[in-house]
Amino acid sequence: MKRLYIATIFLSTVLLGSGCKKYLDVNDDPNHPMQVSEKLILSPVEVTTSTSVVGGFNGTNAAYWMQQLSLNQPSPDEETYRIFPVDVDNTWTFYIYPNILNNLRLMMQQAKAAGHNEYMAIGKTLYAYNLAIATDLWNNVPYSEAMKLPAISNPKYDSQESVYQQLQIMLDSAIYYASQPKSAVAPGSDDYIYQGSMNKWKKLAYMLKARYYLRLTKAPGRTASLQADSALTAIANAFADNSDNAAMTYPGTAQAESPWFKNTEPGAGGVVMSKTFIDFLQGNSDPRLPIIATKDADGGYSGRVPGSTPLPDPTVLSLVNSFYADAASPLYLATYSEALFIKAEATFIKSGATAATPVFQAAIQAHMDMLKVAPAAAQAYINSRPVLTAANALQQIIYEKYVANFLSIETYNDWRRTGFPQLQLPQNAFVNYIPRRWPYPSNEVLANPQPDQSATSADRVWWDTK
Repeated sequence: MKRLYIATIFLSTVLLGSGCKKYLDVNDDPNHPMQVSEKLILSPVEVTTSTSVVGGFNGTNAAYWMQQLSLNQPSPDEETYRIFPVDVDNTWTFYIYPNILNNLRLMMQQAKAAGHNEYMAIGKTLYAYNLAIATDLWNNVPYSEAMKLPAISNPKYDSQESVYQQLQIMLDSAIYYASQPKSAVAPGSDDYIYQGSMNKWKKLAYMLKARYYLRLTKAPGRTASLQADSALTAIANAFADNSDNAAMTYPGTAQAESPWFKNTEPGAGGVVMSKTFIDFLQGNSDPRLPIIATKDADGGYSGRVPGSTPLPDPTVLSLVNSFYADAASPLYLATYSEALFIKAEATFIKSGATAATPVFQAAIQAHMDMLKVAPAAAQAYINSRPVLTAANALQQIIYEKYVANFLSIETYNDWRRTGFPQLQLPQNAFVNYIPRRWPYPSNEVLANPQPDQSATSADRVWWDTK
């Protein structure tokens, strides 16, 4: 199997920020042509996206805050909402902006000049994916003036509303390029996610369009009905089954292990299952429990009370099972089950609980299939779910999505948007609220002071309205 190198590449001197012009003209700079082929840029960008962003601090942070996992360490810590600007430096300063967005900008600049449509399609999809992560964490972020050194050394922050508009434009452009005739030079083994399949990249772009449309159901100036309409239109062209899942596959060899294997190994600080999540699965007699979690020392399943006194031996509790935490486990960027949950929620908004029910059931089934749950057990569980009504549909959809999106950063976005799952503060919480965003990173505050940086973790991003 091909090797994945965790080390990323720097193709230019980048102090901070990234940017992009209109979707068919991404920061062209004919005076500084790229000399590195697109295939040498793409692989490290995909690895950084999967390993350092989705499976990095962002991933563990969402898992702790959403109480799927627990960190068996004294409070205050990440689990109990202690988060400082220095904690998020790497995600912004090293990963998202220079190693991903800037390198994608350079890759697309070269691909456009050479007429390599496939690299343009992938580049724009990954650019939108990572830019969305940045704005969902920090709200307003550098975009239109970013990466224009030396002309602009202190790029302004674009509003989250304008960034979300650009996300849809970029994804439309990605779909356009993915639909063009095959280029003379096209991705293959250098594309770790889809091995160069434009059909699958196009489906992912539609999937992301639906995700970002539904994100704005409560955003100022938007209506849930219109956002649901747009999401349903996009999802009709998205994933058809689990074979379309956007996943990074890891060989499992040294320096090429799945990030969740590294995140949950003993040296990571005693990462165990959270009692909140275990209790939810057990309470529903969920057949996915033994696939998601290991048995505890007593042969059952138990999780740690968030924020409680650390145990001398955390391995007496349930740990993350091998499906998600083996050295060769894939990491999922987007899944068919998520697509169906998006469709279920949008259908509920537009047509009511009865119309949403078969889609909701299909979404659960898709995740059961992904985990290879026995068909009879999967069907019995689906039959046991409460009948969807106008009063409970949103809660039921998001709770089941919370399970299907185990270890996905989307659980945090859904919680902010809908209030589900309903969570209690951990013991010994560092602040008396669940944070609704990240602080701006310390390096950015020093290098590019902006009024936005006064925001605290209690403040809400633009789309996260009360």
